[in-house]
Amino acid sequence: MTAADVEEKKEAAERRAEQSKEYVSPAPIGGPIGKIAGWFDSRLGLSYPFLRDAPAYSVNPFYWLGALTVVAFVIQGVTGIMMMLYYIPTPTEAYSSTQFIFQSVSYGRFLETVHLYTAYAMIALAFMHMMRGYFVSVYKKPREMMWVIGMGMGFVTLLFGFTGYLLPWTVVSKSATDVGVGMMSALPEPFSSILTFLTVGANGDTGTLLRFYDLHVVVLPAVLLLLLVLKMYMLEAHGISEPARGLENTPEKKKKLIPIFPDVTFYLVELAALFGAAMLLISAVFPLNLPPEYTPQLAATYVAQPDWYFLWIYQLIKIQAFETAGLPVALGFITVIFLILTFLPFIDRSKEKSIGKRKIFVTLGAIFVAEVVTLSVWGELTPGRIIPTEQGVLVLGGIALLVALGSVLMYKLIYRMTFGRKGQISVPAAAPPARAIPEKARPISQSASLWTAGSFAVVLGLSTFCLGSAINSLTSLVLLGPTGSIMGSLTLAFAGLGVSVLMICYLIYRLELNSGMLKQRIRLFEIGWKRSQ
Repeated sequence: MTAADVEEKKEAAERRAEQSKEYVSPAPIGGPIGKIAGWFDSRLGLSYPFLRDAPAYSVNPFYWLGALTVVAFVIQGVTGIMMMLYYIPTPTEAYSSTQFIFQSVSYGRFLETVHLYTAYAMIALAFMHMMRGYFVSVYKKPREMMWVIGMGMGFVTLLFGFTGYLLPWTVVSKSATDVGVGMMSALPEPFSSILTFLTVGANGDTGTLLRFYDLHVVVLPAVLLLLLVLKMYMLEAHGISEPARGLENTPEKKKKLIPIFPDVTFYLVELAALFGAAMLLISAVFPLNLPPEYTPQLAATYVAQPDWYFLWIYQLIKIQAFETAGLPVALGFITVIFLILTFLPFIDRSKEKSIGKRKIFVTLGAIFVAEVVTLSVWGELTPGRIIPTEQGVLVLGGIALLVALGSVLMYKLIYRMTFGRKGQISVPAAAPPARAIPEKARPISQSASLWTAGSFAVVLGLSTFCLGSAINSLTSLVLLGPTGSIMGSLTLAFAGLGVSVLMICYLIYRLELNSGMLKQRIRLFEIGWKRSQ
């Protein structure tokens, strides 16, 4: 038995001992809400420790992005069941039944809008949940399988979007699905054969629509619920992950356990209510319009491309080098990225979780996010246009280089603020008692500096997008000549790039201001920098 196995058994024993302690019922909440909660607690035993209590540091929306994704799934289920009462999954009646929901069912258009926007929110929340887990290392031991199952749930969420998008049978949805099916057929084996068999079949449009419907309303919900149960079981076994900075650097009050009922339950209900209200409000303000019905003649005049969550993949394969014979190479590369993400716990085996000490993985993650966002926006701006290979290399390579350089610069600035120029922890020299600076008169705290560093990262991402847009506009200017739209895009790109450069200079100055190493002061950049005299 290795030392690691001994340590793991010791940790498991400590967890069991902690769970076996005598349970103390939480103090009741006063007022009418407290009485209602107490009534349910006494009848249903909600405060009994069937579920783990949550640490205080987890009372943060970013810790519950997965829970909000589940809330979106529940809303999807409720609205989807209501639409199933009217929908007919055949090519001849799919569009007319959807149109009936829009025009004849009470609040039918609102129902369809809520269903679509919540599906988009579910995909976006799942992506945010994944990337947050990546950056704070929640996949480290002993939560490796939680990560793998979570990635499986993410793929199921994408399949929800893919299968549901076809069901209205509009020219937009059918054309986009045809693009997706074509992309699947070019995937490496055995993925291509399996996905094509599951989705397309051999009965033409009728069989395809029926399979998509069955997958969307029966198979995928069952698979997602099964994976959710498995993940919740492991969450109860391992508990909520520790902060990236480590428990030893977490204040004691943040380590305090909060009862799952009513405290954490009410907090989650509040988050769910806010999320649901936001979805309802957005759906009411921006109602969905039903596109025309699919016909081969109309589809021939439409520029087909997938929905936004697959648009980054489609934009990548639109690069000229990946056309025709190069398509399997591009999709094989994307498949490798997904496999690396899925099995990341078995690739990154280090025990280090701190973002400040994981420069390589954090930089790679930032490049991935920047490239996905850039490709998605780029694809939206250039529908149906083949991207020259040199232009793709300039934009994607330039963004990767800028993000990498920005990451290195940010790490160096944070390191210098923390340890000083000589690599030692920076401690100011003792001043004479008469001139000692009071505690409240010192510069802003290190946490405020980290917020500035975070703002720096956001501005740097904006600058990479502006740079890519400028390169794209310049290339279009050379190839197509000056037009109003090209010149407008070029002007906006350079204006955004100029603003980004000024903001980067400003934020670097603010970071240096806190380090006390500035040789020349710029008073304009010190607006809002308070220091007692």
